[in-house]
Amino acid sequence: MPRIDAYESELLSAFEKGALKSVATKAELSRFKAAARATAIKDKRVNIRLSSGDLQDIQVKALEEGMPYQTLIASILHKYVAGRLSERGGKRSPAGPKQKRAATRRAGKVDV
Repeated sequence: MPRIDAYESELLSAFEKGALKSVATKAELSRFKAAARATAIKDKRVNIRLSSGDLQDIQVKALEEGMPYQTLIASILHKYVAGRLSERGGKRSPAGPKQKRAATRRAGKVDV
C-alpha cells in the first residue's frame, strides 16, 4: 500500500469513523454513477505492438501507481481522448541522462 501523509491519514480516519458526509445532490450522484458505469464498460479488445523498453517503462510506472499495466494504458488513453492529457508546454524537454539511456536501450544500441 502506498504511503500516506498526515492529511490523508486524517481523512482516512474520519472516513472510517463515519464522520464524512456527501455534499453531492441526488442528480449529481446519478450523473457520476452513469459516467462511472460508462467508463468501466470495456467491451472492445485492442492489440498494439510496443517496444520492449516502452513496455518495461510502463510496467514500472504501473507498479509505482499500484495498478496493472493494462489498466494504466487504458487510463492514459481515456484521459487523452477526453482532453485531459496533453504534452507539457507543447514542446518536448531535452532528454536527461536517464531518458537518453532509455532511448538508447529502446533503439537497441549499447551504452558506452
